[in-house]
Amino acid sequence: MSFAENIPEINKSDKPSRKKPMYPVNDRLRQYLRLHGREVKLPVTYNNLLNYTWSTPIKDKNGTDTLWEKTSYDSREWNFIREGLVKIYAILKTEGDFSFTSHLDVARIDYCTFGNSHPFRIRIVNKYNDNYDHYYIKIADASRIYGLELEHILSPNRMVFFTCENTLVEEHIPGIPGDLFIKQLDDPLTNKIRLAKEFVKFNERCFVRLLGDMRSYNFVVDITPDIEDYQYRIRAIDFDQQSYEGRKNLYLPQFFKENYSYVHLSMMHLNKESMAQYQAEERTLITFRLASSRYRIKELLDIMSDDHISSAKKTVQLKAHLNDHFKTTIFNKCQSMGQVVKRQLKQTLQKNLMLIQKNLGKTND
Repeated sequence: MSFAENIPEINKSDKPSRKKPMYPVNDRLRQYLRLHGREVKLPVTYNNLLNYTWSTPIKDKNGTDTLWEKTSYDSREWNFIREGLVKIYAILKTEGDFSFTSHLDVARIDYCTFGNSHPFRIRIVNKYNDNYDHYYIKIADASRIYGLELEHILSPNRMVFFTCENTLVEEHIPGIPGDLFIKQLDDPLTNKIRLAKEFVKFNERCFVRLLGDMRSYNFVVDITPDIEDYQYRIRAIDFDQQSYEGRKNLYLPQFFKENYSYVHLSMMHLNKESMAQYQAEERTLITFRLASSRYRIKELLDIMSDDHISSAKKTVQLKAHLNDHFKTTIFNKCQSMGQVVKRQLKQTLQKNLMLIQKNLGKTND
């Protein structure tokens, strides 16, 4: 896939579905989560947090509604909820070592009615120094869990999350929201070439594993000081649209109008040869990760292949789009979105897999 050749196809009307259904976690996926330490017993569930008595809208410094609400709970339930949320934070951060929880407290619980997952955002504060951290509690949606696991296995980022029946707990992913970082693109301190390179690589990661809806407010930019300059990492923070949509372009961040500033930056500072190099580099890295976790990824994709995580109409549509894109008919064999993801990984990484196998053969000789 050529990044440069497809830029003119940006379509402002090409948007993801307004509402995606929540898909339940089936028994096989639940067993996978238990086997890999993702399913744990949690002291507080998503349903417990729904029992708030009232809420007040949270506005930003300009008075604009943030779509988050600050919740308040009855005093009879608050101690149970507060203690449980502090313990969940310990499970996330110290593998359940509760010896540090005495100086932690819950500063705030926010609720968001926007989007599919309707998350609660928990702010944990250190009572000694007022330092705070966040994590999220959401409804356990199978699509999102598959997306989190694929991100954990195939991306450069490790994902910390746990499930408990219908509850999903996720660690906060730090970074500057992509829609806010756009304002910094003209800053003299921003290394535009490195940022453009990372956007091309991020675009490739999303397409290879079919992660959709990566508009600028669904990813963050993580900045790391480096020798004489900065390195950038773009990280997805929303995984609801893992292999759900039927249109191929929805799996390529380059086609969203919300990302046009990043696309324009890439076109301004990178030529076609450099873009192709960075795409090849990213596919190679994904291939190494896939090879090193081949048993785990096979187990996950086998479960995903038998699961229902999209409509039949969207599955047929995506198969047709990918067949047309790769000039093949191989996707016609797929009967589910999970099978489409498995075929997509083979289709996009087959050359890299062959090179790795060839090099391993030389090493063994």
